[in-house]
Amino acid sequence: MPEFEITKRNLLRGAAVGAAIGTMGFSAAHAQDRPKSQGSVDMDKALEPGSLPDIALGEPDAPVKIIEYMSMTCPHCATYQEETFPAIKENFIDTGKVYYIFREFPFDPRAMAAFMLARCTPNDKYLPFIDMMFQQQRTWATAEDGSAAMLQMAKLAGFTQESFQACLTDQKLLDDINAVRTRGADEFGVNATPTFLINGKKYAGDMSVDTMSALINSML
Repeated sequence: MPEFEITKRNLLRGAAVGAAIGTMGFSAAHAQDRPKSQGSVDMDKALEPGSLPDIALGEPDAPVKIIEYMSMTCPHCATYQEETFPAIKENFIDTGKVYYIFREFPFDPRAMAAFMLARCTPNDKYLPFIDMMFQQQRTWATAEDGSAAMLQMAKLAGFTQESFQACLTDQKLLDDINAVRTRGADEFGVNATPTFLINGKKYAGDMSVDTMSALINSML
């Protein structure tokens, strides 16, 4: 099977953005300090649905609303998803304090392919698939044969070779995910992953549990 057909299209619609994004975390000594925002956004506008239904957790009327833009090949996104997000879900989303939206911001064809597969997962298992792909990121993101590596991962989620190929050749889905990315960049100034829009403020970079918790608590 050739490398993804989507490599034939301009995924990023403009100048290519480097995939290597510097670590923007916070030292343990400053874990309780709230990070400085990188500007303001119109949160009501940001919360409006785009070209795809949002993947969201929590109560829509929660006092704190977070939109995360992520890329599946971003190591800092993987670290955040594995080390920070579970505690944020338990302490703030599950308790009704945070409404959390995940949005796609692929930097390269493999990230795009992973997002397409997540949107195509049998039984709408988007988030479990995302978790699996982040946990195994090194296995497929850097494999010499990316298509074969991702097919093996997809089979674990219930895909067949036929459904795998059908998903990755779905032009409308490709265009819709591109539209999510383009909107994030053009309307909200997203240019790195992970980027968080939190109650009208923008923050870029991986955050520890303590840092994200301090930020959320400051808005409650």
